[in-house]
Amino acid sequence: MSSAANTIIELAAQAGVSLEMRGNVALIQLCRPQKRNALSDSLIEALRNVFQNLPAETKAAVVHGQGDHFCAGLDLSELKERDAAEGVFHSRSWHVALDAVEAGPVPVIAALHGAVVGGGLELASACHIRVADASTFYALPEGTRGIFVGGGGAVRVPKLVGAARMTDMMLTGRVYNAVDGERVGFAQYLVEEGQALNKALELAERIATNARMTNFALTHVLPRIAEQPADHGLMTEALMASIAQSAPEAKARVRAFLEGKAAKVQKAD
Repeated sequence: MSSAANTIIELAAQAGVSLEMRGNVALIQLCRPQKRNALSDSLIEALRNVFQNLPAETKAAVVHGQGDHFCAGLDLSELKERDAAEGVFHSRSWHVALDAVEAGPVPVIAALHGAVVGGGLELASACHIRVADASTFYALPEGTRGIFVGGGGAVRVPKLVGAARMTDMMLTGRVYNAVDGERVGFAQYLVEEGQALNKALELAERIATNARMTNFALTHVLPRIAEQPADHGLMTEALMASIAQSAPEAKARVRAFLEGKAAKVQKAD
């Protein structure tokens, strides 16, 4: 890791974001447990810097929160009076940070527990896979506080659960528990309390063994295909398929399968 990257990681730690490498997996932790990992502007900037400067060996990442909660949302003690222009620029700075999570170089898994509220849900929705434990609960209290989501939630959350559910949450203050949250689509995995991080690391380690171009296609290209008209999406798919299968790594993997050296898909337990 370069000295510049080390400096960025040291500054991020001061703002409440730590980075630890577990092999090829970057373990990124929100470290403000006394604030339920509420998101300050400095923490958001630190997240952006970490994701924009991941070590070169990183092939997957896990985001989790220290203490009893993943993230309880915006640190309201930092909420300032802003004119409309200042508000737009502030919101856009959060967009840049969470885009660095979603559109970064590697797949990102969120390990959720406790509060996944407001900006915490916006951060979780920027990750590619979400693992929740039984203590997890989801809410968007901005509507009852006279404000609106500003960290990309209006775009990302409806893609998970639909605009109608998000509208209900913000109008009424509805809170989803872990079981109902998994049912409606906030998380893809639901595990016992205290096991979200272990499961997220297990998934990240498995993902890190995939071909890099396949992972890139799934995190960068598939979301775009999903938003394209069908004929455009089919063309994009054809182009991406041809690029992925032309990679030397892909050819080696197919050859290993044909020679009986790769595991076959088995029925799930």
